[in-house]
Amino acid sequence: MPRWEPHARERLVAAALLLFGEQGYDRTTVAQIADRAGLTKSTFFRHFPDKRDVLAAGQERLTGLLVEGVAAAPPDATPLVAVAEGLQRVAASMTELNRAIAPSVQAAIASSAELQARDQLKHVGMAAAVASALHDRGVPEAAAAMAAEVGLLAFRDAFAAWVEPGNTTGLPELTADAFARLRTALRELA
Repeated sequence: MPRWEPHARERLVAAALLLFGEQGYDRTTVAQIADRAGLTKSTFFRHFPDKRDVLAAGQERLTGLLVEGVAAAPPDATPLVAVAEGLQRVAASMTELNRAIAPSVQAAIASSAELQARDQLKHVGMAAAVASALHDRGVPEAAAAMAAEVGLLAFRDAFAAWVEPGNTTGLPELTADAFARLRTALRELA
């Protein structure tokens, strides 16, 4: 691939995922990723601070969509309804590319303790952002934290179902279904 071709960021992500799958995350270097993408190491560092961040590409965007959805929910929306608004924004933003690369991303994370820890930090950061957006709406801290965690759990379950081979249901529908199941489970706990 010529070095001047567009979509460098996407090419770097694709190259990294291929290499992580072939030789493992720990044995893959930034130089190898850049070379596989047909780019230079300096181009890699223009897009990512290190190879861990290749797998977190788009995290800020997803967190932003979640927070925007919570903020845009009607003023009388319950905390869970506000979180559902954010989840639907995220679900609607996912493309077939997200679906196609998900198994490779999950395999890379499963193969590395460093990436597993990073994935947990990503979850904590997203939950904190959603809880903060809820708190800005006047929701008490404990309720905001609980609603955020329920939302992220619902999305995780929906995403796992969405990437299953043979699934034909869209992510927005799967997210709504998973969220409804968790809301029912919460009522059963009381």
